Formats: sequence, structure tokens, C-alpha cells
Amino acid sequence: MTDTIFVLNGPNLNLLGLREPDIYGHDTLDDIAGALEDRAKELGLDIDLRQSNHEGHLVDWLHEAQARQAKAVLLNAGGFTHTSVAIHDAIKSIATPVIEVHLSNPHAREEFRHVSFVGRAAKGSIAGFGALSYMLALEAAARI
Repeated sequence: MTDTIFVLNGPNLNLLGLREPDIYGHDTLDDIAGALEDRAKELGLDIDLRQSNHEGHLVDWLHEAQARQAKAVLLNAGGFTHTSVAIHDAIKSIATPVIEVHLSNPHAREEFRHVSFVGRAAKGSIAGFGALSYMLALEAAARI
């Protein structure tokens, strides 16, 4: 096992800080990456942060996390959370622990967001704390 944490981000997360800031906050993905890298360094960990609007990339990166023996994966699958059996199956197919991350609380939003295919396969879920959700997930990943 390596000391690398993969941080995988799905569709529209490249627009953080611009897209619906009343829901997702004003932090950009670069802001979150910087904070994660700083904290990871303190914990003796490395961060490999990626974002894609394409489902297959997320599946491939989950497989890569396993192949590279990553310590854990923090996964914000965005809208794929509620639709992707492929991402669910990819999580189930690897031994690397996956922590589901959400900026908002999906259970406090539209009913279609209440179902999480990611959450059904993940080791755990952290949601509703804005950019802090990523930091809390990193702390959890460091301890598993």
C-alpha cells in the first residue's frame, strides 16, 4: 500500500465556485486541492486529485487506485452518484477503501438525490459540510 489518496471528482465539479454557490459554496476545486495537499503533507500523505465530466474516466481511475495500491479514494461522483451502476460496480470490484464525499447534503435536496449508488458501495460517506467535507474525508482516510 502507498501513502497516496486519490481524490476523484465527477461532472460539473470543475465549475465549483461559479456553479450555484448558494448550494456548493465559493471554494473552487483548486482551493479544495490546495487545502487537501497542505493537510495531507502534515499527515505524511500524497494527494492525486482528478476531475472528469466522463463516467468512464472515474471507473478507470478507481481501477488505477487499486493497481497503484492507493491508501484510499475520496470520491465526489457528482450527478453520477445517483445514476451510475458502473461506478458502483467499480467500487465493489476494488479492495481500496472509497469514501463518498458531497459538498451539500443530498438528503436535504430533491428526492432523486436521496439514492446513492456510490454510498451503497463505499466504506463511508461524508456530506453537507461544504469544502470541509473533503477535509473530514481525508482525516477518515488517514485513519483507515
